[in-house]
Amino acid sequence: MGLSIKQKFKGFVAKEDTTIKQEHQLNGEITDKEVRVIGEDGAQLGVMSGAEANALADKAGLDLVKISPNAVPPVCRIMDYGKFMYDRAKKEKENRKNQKVVEIKEIQLSMTIEQHDIDIKAKNALKFLTAGNKVKVALRMRGRQQAYSAKGIEIVNNFCDALEGAGVKDKEPKVEGRNVVVILNPKNQK
Repeated sequence: MGLSIKQKFKGFVAKEDTTIKQEHQLNGEITDKEVRVIGEDGAQLGVMSGAEANALADKAGLDLVKISPNAVPPVCRIMDYGKFMYDRAKKEKENRKNQKVVEIKEIQLSMTIEQHDIDIKAKNALKFLTAGNKVKVALRMRGRQQAYSAKGIEIVNNFCDALEGAGVKDKEPKVEGRNVVVILNPKNQK
């Protein structure tokens, strides 16, 4: 004969479902001797036992939620917990939606760039800055050009001066290996 289910799984302990993590103690979980209670309208109802507070919440048809467990005595509020969590999730979603992601766009220059090419690249950088993005200006020096890094810094500064109305230098241009790099931040439009 086969073993029963209890015999098959003897010693097996079911794991607790941790998909929804509850961060507040609710109703029957609150076993403190004394708690400070706040009503659903925000009014202070005073200090009372946990059982009395649970009875008040049951009478109102709402939940008793421990808001501040570290206070002496702990602070509990009578509210609709499901509605509270829904409103909080909705507010967090709205905050995430309103965040602006700032991208860093890159403009590459060279030591032998002509003025017309600088004008075109400045026009593109202007578009990026007016859209609210940062612009990284990088001038790559090749071979013997590295001996003339001061000339490279001068070219980058001239490029930044062409964008003075739309962007502000984060720091002065500096030499990083073979590159002269500067980051332009958009000016605040008011």
